[in-house]
Amino acid sequence: ASDRFNINSQLEHLQAKYVGTGHADLNRFEWAVNIQRDSYASYIGHYPMLAYFAIAENESIGRERYNFMQKMLLPCGLPPERDED
Repeated sequence: ASDRFNINSQLEHLQAKYVGTGHADLNRFEWAVNIQRDSYASYIGHYPMLAYFAIAENESIGRERYNFMQKMLLPCGLPPERDED
């Protein structure tokens, strides 16, 4: 019983610390947004990957960084309408 409580408290701590780990009430759209934002942040943070995208799209590295930051605002479009039940 002690191990189970310890594992649950560790999971709660991870979910509070890192948004991308999710929780039981996370819906599909929010999960997809987390994945997209994590990907864009990784592309911006790793210079070789950013340079690769810049070369592939024939853009400057600064412009590519700016484009990724803009895509982080609404990576999956507008959120779906929720049913108020």
